[in-house]
Amino acid sequence: MSAAGQQTGGGWLRMSPPNPSADLRLICLPHGGGGTAAFRGWARGLPPAIEVCAVQLPGRESRMGERPIDDMGELLDGLGPAVADALDRPFALYGHSMGARVAFELSRWLRRRGAPRPLHLFVSGCPAPQLPQPPPLHPLPEAELVRRLREMGGLSPEVFQIPGLLDVLLPVLRADFAVVETCAYEPEPPLGHPVTAFAGTADPEADRAQTEAWEAQTSGAFAFHEMPGGHFFVQDRLADVLSVIAKVVSADS
Repeated sequence: MSAAGQQTGGGWLRMSPPNPSADLRLICLPHGGGGTAAFRGWARGLPPAIEVCAVQLPGRESRMGERPIDDMGELLDGLGPAVADALDRPFALYGHSMGARVAFELSRWLRRRGAPRPLHLFVSGCPAPQLPQPPPLHPLPEAELVRRLREMGGLSPEVFQIPGLLDVLLPVLRADFAVVETCAYEPEPPLGHPVTAFAGTADPEADRAQTEAWEAQTSGAFAFHEMPGGHFFVQDRLADVLSVIAKVVSADS
């Protein structure tokens, strides 16, 4: 995040930039291995009425010295209260890949505690949680894990070229993958707020059918948007994704 960002919530949340007059806070959760930098520039692509609040997980960026969390329950124990304390205005949740599953579990965590509910849940690059899990990535030998990461395309080429950088990133990636891959789906009533799901046309991690299956997780409205690209289609289609979010949030408000 830029220097204009403001860290809050015990380090879990970063506003970029802070916007006290915003009508709505969009809380964004990154993909596996990602950080708040994944949402750099989002505020410029959204109306001024929407404040972007990026989740900063342990083990990266300004929390580099902290142990990465590899368990969903432990993650929610830290993230949940930080988010609950930041609900001073209407909010929506967005997550990509791992972030989508965490955003979903966070929605249910807030509901179980009687906290305010999101106006909307946006998920991208992630199969619906009730579907069977693919073979896990977090226990793979290093060479195989690196091969899969190259295939997914989420890391810049420099990561594989700069000596030592991959050694720093791999423990974070393994922990992030484990958060989702060891989280057994527990059936609960569908969420009461709307869900919008995005998928890339060539995403091997979450195809159209797997993404449309999110409809079962809401008793409210559901919308599906398919965009050209692979697992990280959002990077190339950011303007399109933000346009959908802006329109949906405006309609929900």
